Amino acid sequence: MSGFNKVVNSYEEAMAGLEDGMTVIAGGFGLCGIPENLIAQIRKMGTKELTFVSNNCGVDDFGLGILLVDRQIKKMISSYVGENALFEKQLLAGELEVELTPQGTLAEKMRAGGAGIPAFYTATGYGTPVGDGKEVREFNGRKYIMEESITGDFAIVKGWKADTYGNVIYRNTAQNFNPMAATAGKITVVEVEEIVEPGELNPSEIHTPGIYVNRVIKGSFEKRIEQRTVRQG
Repeated sequence: MSGFNKVVNSYEEAMAGLEDGMTVIAGGFGLCGIPENLIAQIRKMGTKELTFVSNNCGVDDFGLGILLVDRQIKKMISSYVGENALFEKQLLAGELEVELTPQGTLAEKMRAGGAGIPAFYTATGYGTPVGDGKEVREFNGRKYIMEESITGDFAIVKGWKADTYGNVIYRNTAQNFNPMAATAGKITVVEVEEIVEPGELNPSEIHTPGIYVNRVIKGSFEKRIEQRTVRQG
């Protein structure tokens, strides 16, 4: 990797520098748009005591859920955990620390972190356990709680296309948390389905500018569906 070329050719290189105890922000929603190969590399590395910031923790045998098997995750900051039996077991046994955060608040925590905004006020969660211990202010007659933004040592993201400069396009619903996550890592790694040369992407279609991206890798993906519902014939 030299100059403006951010392409790496191995997952070992993509996740180089990840160490025990770090915070990782992961894009995706359910199993849609998850950086599945980067997650698999973290499992292969055996890195421990990690804090993960992600909407959810995958399922038992796919997505972030595979990192629970060897207890690589110390803490999850997420908004939904309902599809993972091992997650529930570790949580109830006191083996996994969990900080539940409303979904929109979690997205804004990532976005604000990437924008250099240390905190913001939101009405979401006021008067509930979410707001316990947090600063409260009143604006225009309504109560708001202060939420601190989030940044991570690494951000791992799944894109559709990228150029060698690290400009990224996400496809359809795989946008979800990925654009916000991509801005919030000290080192942001994006895995994509296709890498093109600079100038081949329409500038008006780029979702994440390359300025936020440190490493890009081309992968192949299973794209598993979390729950398939079909109409009876």
